[in-house]
Amino acid sequence: MVSVPAKPPLEAAKCWPPAARVAARSFLPEPNKSADGASGVPPTPDNIESRDIRSRTTGTTIEVIRKRSDFLAANRGKRFVAPGFVLLCHPRPESHPVHPDLKRFGITVTKKIGNAVTRNRMKRCFRALMAETLPEHGLAGADHIMIGRKQAGEPQFADMKSDLVKGLAHLARKVGK
Repeated sequence: MVSVPAKPPLEAAKCWPPAARVAARSFLPEPNKSADGASGVPPTPDNIESRDIRSRTTGTTIEVIRKRSDFLAANRGKRFVAPGFVLLCHPRPESHPVHPDLKRFGITVTKKIGNAVTRNRMKRCFRALMAETLPEHGLAGADHIMIGRKQAGEPQFADMKSDLVKGLAHLARKVGK
């Protein structure tokens, strides 16, 4: 039988090989980006990064909004209020660096709504709703934001999906695309 020390030596903990491999792998340069971080190729459904969601039904790729400035710009857009969420839609300007035919979405759930478990469940539901409905009913060249709202009970997925489809159709008429 082999004995091992109960506590690893401090020197070994400073240069732990598995952690070093993970750190080195996470800082590899991306193949389609230049040295200054700017992409030389405009994003298309073929070269979009892995954080994007590809619809299972249509194969259309929708991108997730990550920047605060994009969320703030979408706040100036048109809105549709449903019992479980508020849907914002804002067409992107021509000068925006994102491909004009790409559909993007973002999700916001404030801390006023339940605890972390409730908020995360709501965000997962919103992500699934967007992945199912945005490729067919979303506006190309627009940013879509879903903001969670308090509800008395757990909403049914089918009801929320019908509200989202109705909201996307309403916003398509309001935006004029």
